[in-house]
Amino acid sequence: MSKLRRQLGANTPNVAETRNVIDIKNKTGNLYESIAIVAKRANQINIVIKEELHSKLEEFASHTDSLEEVHENKEQIEISKAYERMPNPALLATQEFLENKIYYRKNDNDLFS
Repeated sequence: MSKLRRQLGANTPNVAETRNVIDIKNKTGNLYESIAIVAKRANQINIVIKEELHSKLEEFASHTDSLEEVHENKEQIEISKAYERMPNPALLATQEFLENKIYYRKNDNDLFS
């Protein structure tokens, strides 16, 4: 089990919960900046999960072009179901953000500050 799945999957619910927008805004002082940080982290989490899933499923891939050999692999199905049950990367990123587990910094050359 990956470090990400152990760290985040245990205490994050699989369903979306309403969050207080004021709490999210107060982390950075700007709601849109906070959402951008969460979105970037969600993309990072999604990439890690996708690479991990593809590497595990690659073990079961057949490289033949035969249409006659179509069979189901129970291990492959279980791996896929486990990843489907994982929380959405946006939910994971939001929880990380609210728990101050995301490091972010402002660019000094920001044009709009």
